[in-house]
Amino acid sequence: MTVAPDMPAATRVVMLGTGNPRPDPERSGPATVIVVNDTPYLVDFGPGVIRRATAAFRNGVLALGYGGTNIRTVFLTHLHSDHTAGYPDLIFTAWVMGRREPLTVYGPKGIAAMTENVLAAWQVDIAARTGGLNQHNATGWKVDAHEIAPGVVFRDHNVTVTAFPVHHEEMVDSFGFRFDTPDRVIVISGDTAPTQSLRDQAYGCDVLIHEAYSMMAARNTARPTPEFRRRHHTSSVELAAIANEVRPGLLVTYHRSTIGEEMANCDGSDVLIDEIREGYDGRVVAANDLDVF
Repeated sequence: MTVAPDMPAATRVVMLGTGNPRPDPERSGPATVIVVNDTPYLVDFGPGVIRRATAAFRNGVLALGYGGTNIRTVFLTHLHSDHTAGYPDLIFTAWVMGRREPLTVYGPKGIAAMTENVLAAWQVDIAARTGGLNQHNATGWKVDAHEIAPGVVFRDHNVTVTAFPVHHEEMVDSFGFRFDTPDRVIVISGDTAPTQSLRDQAYGCDVLIHEAYSMMAARNTARPTPEFRRRHHTSSVELAAIANEVRPGLLVTYHRSTIGEEMANCDGSDVLIDEIREGYDGRVVAANDLDVF
């Protein structure tokens, strides 16, 4: 589902990356942008984040800036590599393309250390680009990292962002996020098994963006194990039950686990969406990279 790129200022959801740890060329790592009055707010920075941001810019989402140069406020759900491997790209590529403002990042415990180590790893590059012949600005590579707790973590004239705890097993410090904007309420689950905190935040929201795995995938693959899935993620059946309870205006699936689904299903239908619709009669769509809602 897409909207016209030149629509009046309003809240848009831009799916930069909808994938999971599998290196699927069609799905970059998890990355979602909420654009409010032409200001972008990024959630997660999986592999390929800046390439996808540039593709979205070329598709008409000009608020991102070419090379993601307008992305300045960022939120992280948890520290798994598939959600963070694009961090150096987010910091340095956008800077090289012209961003002057430091990034501000809000995330779980550990984001400060990750930030410090990423900047240390690229010190030679920073020194060369700020002190060499082709000098870049001296500020756009900097990052202001904030380690967050549940509650309101950010507020400006466009949006109030609330972090809430989710359950991703050993990733103890994991969050979902609720965005309250002038015209919409958007909730992003992050990676999680079903949790009451998400239900509490998502009641009546306009858009619920939620991870999910299909039961067919679970039946047709040995890994990850059923126990792993149960403790880390949300099944299609569980997501249908959640959606029935909170009744979002639109349910969007992302970070889909469909291994085995492709082998068992050859008729072109979407098994995960079909499974959700067996128990839920509201609007539900499967997000693809670069979709705009």
